[in-house]
Amino acid sequence: MTELQLRDAVASDIPALHRLIESAYRGESSRAGWTTEADLLEGQRTDPDELAGILADPDQALLTGWRDGSLVASVLIARRGETLGYFGMLSVDPGLQSAGLGRRMVAAAETALADRFEVRRIRIQVFPQRATLIGWYRRLGYGETGETIPFPYDDPRLGLPLLDDLHFAVMEKVLP
Repeated sequence: MTELQLRDAVASDIPALHRLIESAYRGESSRAGWTTEADLLEGQRTDPDELAGILADPDQALLTGWRDGSLVASVLIARRGETLGYFGMLSVDPGLQSAGLGRRMVAAAETALADRFEVRRIRIQVFPQRATLIGWYRRLGYGETGETIPFPYDDPRLGLPLLDDLHFAVMEKVLP
């Protein structure tokens, strides 16, 4: 296998991005990895219009990881304030999870947020039901803030909840 090639997504990547993100988060294909949300949500995780909107926004980007011409990982980065950044929608091909690609994409997101947007703190949102994922982020230096954000039940573009108490726990890391 060749080394992971990182670059910003472009409009022509949207179909591959959409397939990757959906496979990492939803449906039976997501169960091949450990990051599935299939027990929490049904339906889509995103759509091509949302991805195009991210690419058109100068305060956001989608970083992509490619191997042998195939998209295998991606992550959304965004400026959320003068010194605050955010990353989300971290996606790794379910068949390639647990091989360090997620960690590599988080490191790329942190570097890009610091370099492009001059952020000093990064926030992420995680479902509290995802204890294994929260533990993984803790090992990467993220800590719980105690803040929560309600799940947008009124936006089916983000998925159809299977639980009636979904919300996000906010985690944060201060960059060196």
